[in-house]
Amino acid sequence: MTPLLAEYDRQLRGEAELAGAESIRRIGPAWVGVFPGGAGFASYADLAGLGERRIRSLVQEVRAHFEALPGVGSAEWKTRGHDVAPGLETALRDAGFFPEEVESVMLGEAAALAVDVPVPEGVVLREVRDDEGIVAMERMQAAVFGHGDGEQRAQHMIARVAAGDDVVLWVAEAEGRVISAGRLEPVGGTEFAGVWGGATVPEWRGRGVYRALTAKRAQAALQRGLRYLHSDSTEFSRPILERSGMRKVTTTTPYVWTRGG
Repeated sequence: MTPLLAEYDRQLRGEAELAGAESIRRIGPAWVGVFPGGAGFASYADLAGLGERRIRSLVQEVRAHFEALPGVGSAEWKTRGHDVAPGLETALRDAGFFPEEVESVMLGEAAALAVDVPVPEGVVLREVRDDEGIVAMERMQAAVFGHGDGEQRAQHMIARVAAGDDVVLWVAEAEGRVISAGRLEPVGGTEFAGVWGGATVPEWRGRGVYRALTAKRAQAALQRGLRYLHSDSTEFSRPILERSGMRKVTTTTPYVWTRGG
């Protein structure tokens, strides 16, 4: 195990993943919680030493917990590729949790990424905290990802900023239009910040814009005394983060249960 992966396991597993949840509880070695909107989440720091029978029982307990909460419409169990957890994937499928896309866990030292990256002429990078800027950012990201119009996410983010959440939002603009964006999410009580929400409109991809936004977020992490950056990345964004200086240390697969599914 690399030193970076060891710090990830030590600082970011279990309870740390449930920051912002409305309710949190332990079920054996698992941490489970419910986020605003009724999204359930389950994770763990370590299942080593548990046999298949105990793991199967644990998964069933977690499923029953979410099923007993009428406000929970779906729940995610987050797995990692380097874990020792015999029979976990089979137990999850048998309990109605089905896998989504495998993602790469990317880690890096913020200091190595906090460099000055040139951007094409006419592109402006700026941090946004105003309502108009947040709405424009979320609309662009929703269009890129194909997730509605972004209005609900925009209102949620506006409320977070108004409440004083230390979320850092950066956008790139060209001719007054948001062409790329991403956010930094410091993880309380750790040396980590998450690099999330990265999106660039198709015609501006491959020109260094998103890499420049990653550098800006790394600088913001250093300003907050944070040492590491992490991100769960698709195969589309992984190469971009690798060029920025982050590296793949393991994989993660979300297994999702849907009520009535």
